[in-house]
Amino acid sequence: MKSILKYFLRGLLVFVPVGLTIFILVYVFTSLDKLFSKLFPITFPGMGFLVTIGGIFLIGLFASNFVGKKLFGLLDKILNKVPLVKMLYGAIRDLVEAFAGEKKKFDKPVLVTLGPGCDAKVVGFMTRENLENLGLKDHVAVYLPQSYNFAGNVLLFPKEAVKPLDIESSEAMTFIVSGGVAGEHAQSQQ
Repeated sequence: MKSILKYFLRGLLVFVPVGLTIFILVYVFTSLDKLFSKLFPITFPGMGFLVTIGGIFLIGLFASNFVGKKLFGLLDKILNKVPLVKMLYGAIRDLVEAFAGEKKKFDKPVLVTLGPGCDAKVVGFMTRENLENLGLKDHVAVYLPQSYNFAGNVLLFPKEAVKPLDIESSEAMTFIVSGGVAGEHAQSQQ
């Protein structure tokens, strides 16, 4: 009986991540295809995905010229003035810019010692090296993402408690978000 349960659990460990990933991708692709089949008379499987990728590319191209910069700058100002929209739009914009913008904000992975004489450490990203405006001359801001979540906390630590990590930001984020079970860094420790 134990071996049946063991095989079932092992099957779940393989099936659930693969199955959910495939389900989500199929759902997104078919939803895009349905949307674009209503807009265009000629469609083919995958058209929604291709049109979306092409549209994002064209928006990026347009946003890179003078007129596009002005237009998107105006749209940004408008969205930042509407009370509830401002909060949602600002958070999403800042998150996307932190990972994919020209000034990536999560590009300094660090290892933080939680306190003097404490062996516990956390992995995060240094987001500000100068906190003099807060009256904390010898502190830095470190963003600590949460595992299996898109949330996190910003904590302020003394500079001497923060040590830069010699790994890629994406590897550090994978390590943190997976709860320490994914990424090259986690595998090399085993």
